[in-house]
Amino acid sequence: MAAFHYFKQNIHASAQLIGLTDVEREAFQTPDRILRAELTIPLDDGGTAAFPAYRVQYNNASGPYKGGIRFHPGADEDEVSALAAMMAVKCAVVDIPFGGAKGGVTVDPKKLSQKEIFELARAYIRAFSERLGPDTDIPAPDVYTTPEIMAVMLDEYERIMGKSLPAMITGKPLPLGGSAGRDTATADGAIAVLAALLEDQSLDASRLSAAVQGLGNAGAQAARLLDAMKTKVVALADSKGTLVEESGLDVAAVLAAKEVSGSVLDAASGGGHRADASAVLATAADILVPAALEEQITSENAASVKSGIILEIANGPVTPEADSVLKARSVAVIPDVLANAGGVTVSYFEWIQNRIGERWSRADVEAKLREKMRGAYREVADFAADRGVTLRQAAYALALSRIVEAMRLRDRI
Repeated sequence: MAAFHYFKQNIHASAQLIGLTDVEREAFQTPDRILRAELTIPLDDGGTAAFPAYRVQYNNASGPYKGGIRFHPGADEDEVSALAAMMAVKCAVVDIPFGGAKGGVTVDPKKLSQKEIFELARAYIRAFSERLGPDTDIPAPDVYTTPEIMAVMLDEYERIMGKSLPAMITGKPLPLGGSAGRDTATADGAIAVLAALLEDQSLDASRLSAAVQGLGNAGAQAARLLDAMKTKVVALADSKGTLVEESGLDVAAVLAAKEVSGSVLDAASGGGHRADASAVLATAADILVPAALEEQITSENAASVKSGIILEIANGPVTPEADSVLKARSVAVIPDVLANAGGVTVSYFEWIQNRIGERWSRADVEAKLREKMRGAYREVADFAADRGVTLRQAAYALALSRIVEAMRLRDRI
């Protein structure tokens, strides 16, 4: 996956920045453990099917392994390993006491019934239960997995262990110990970081404009929050096209129309004119929010980006080559490992609530999330200013220094 290629480049650069030895860098780049299984489940038609499954426990020097489980036809050992490494860095950037892990099953869930998907969820837990737990490795939802699937996994785990252990998994439904605020945490955290950067630059959000690429859960919520900040949202894009309006779109109307029709291009009541899907990247806007796929801003189109601030909600939307172009133009890129860490941060809050037997209100969770994300931004921004590097370089260097120091203290290096 391209994002992991870029990740390794960033790790190499940050290791040089903080003066890590080859031994220290290699120690971090080697996963602690790769677990494999073949999950065989009964099918509704009376037959059976088998699916490869993985759990990569990458690094737990800072705390229990943490990372989602994805059900996806493209999930394989390499992809899961890459995502586990990224989780380790992301947790360290926001300084929460988790390590990095990831799980995956190579399956197309669209070809399974709900009953079959739940059977697969139970089989996954049976295969890896000995290596999971509240103090060991805490899974969560990921691509094509849901709170309901987490509920099934929790049920299977508690059946095996013979006791209630809600803290063994996060992203659960609220009645089973899930956390309020988890559904919007990724965008909420990203916008909190953006607000902190705007304060640093003495910019008034109500005098700025924004363009958002990708209107899934995180992108749509980011658009709503920007609108609530009185930022003029001038472009909204999905995979089918871009809706542009220089005077500002009616965000609520556009999102409501998309919910019905499946595309922003059908949102006539929201105003704007139609353009192709990539047009959002070159829209005249102060803030660009890539919240869709990786590799959206490259060396080929970086010069056409008109925004002075890029908020990476997607994973790896800006390539290293594009980073160089944007740096030369003094574009502030808020990196994905910081910007989209709100989800794992609220998963951490869910884990705490489960451990101490409390339920926090949405208002409390959102306030704690803002505080955590703004604090993480402050540390990254100060590091960047002290070293004269970009926010991405600072985030990776800060994270790697924390992980390696924890490894030294645990005598792993």
